[in-house]
Amino acid sequence: MKQNISSLTDIRKAAEQGDAEAQFNLGLMYHIGNGVPQDYTEAVRWFLKSAAQQGIATAQFNLGLMYHNGEGVPQDDAESVKWYRKAAEQGHAEAQYNLGLKYFFGEGVSQDFAEAVKWYLKAAEQGNVEAQFNLGGIYQEGIVVPQDYPQALNWYIKAAEQGHEKAKTRLDMMHREGKGVPQKDTKDTEDANDIIWHD
Repeated sequence: MKQNISSLTDIRKAAEQGDAEAQFNLGLMYHIGNGVPQDYTEAVRWFLKSAAQQGIATAQFNLGLMYHNGEGVPQDDAESVKWYRKAAEQGHAEAQYNLGLKYFFGEGVSQDFAEAVKWYLKAAEQGNVEAQFNLGGIYQEGIVVPQDYPQALNWYIKAAEQGHEKAKTRLDMMHREGKGVPQKDTKDTEDANDIIWHD
C-alpha cells in the first residue's frame, strides 16, 4: 500500500512540475478511480494540461470522449470534435474513427459523408476494425463513393479477420447474393468462410 501512495505522490509531483506523461497518467487515474476517488472533473483538468499544453494525442482523444459523454464537463459535440481532430491529426486511429462518426452523423459539425469517409479510411488503414466495417458498408451501399462490391469485400474481410461478427455476416450475405463474387450456395459459403477466417 505504501508503494501505491508513494507512486501516486511521485506522479502528482511530476504532473505539477509539468511532466506530460505524469499529467496524462494522473488524468487516467482520476477517470477510472485507480488509487484516487473517481473524479471526472479532475480527470479533465489533468487531460487538459497534457493535451492542450503538451499535445499528447491520447489525452486529446480522452477529452474528446469526455465531451462526447459529458463526463466532468457539459456534453458538447463541438468541443468533442475539436479534441478528436487534434488527436486524429496526430495519427490517433480511434480519434480518426470517432471524428469520422461525428461527420457521418453531423454531431458537432455539419454532416459531411466525404469527410467521414476520409477519416474512416485513415483509421481503417491503421487497423481500426469499426472503421473497416463502416467502410465496407459505405462501399456496399455506394454512400458518397461509387458502389464498389470488391472494395466492400476488401474492408469486410479485414474487419472479419479481426473477429468482427457483423462483418462476417455481411460477407456471408454478399457471397449468397453473389455481390462482387460468384454466387455460392449456403454450404459453399460456409466452406469459403472457414477458409477466410482460418477457423
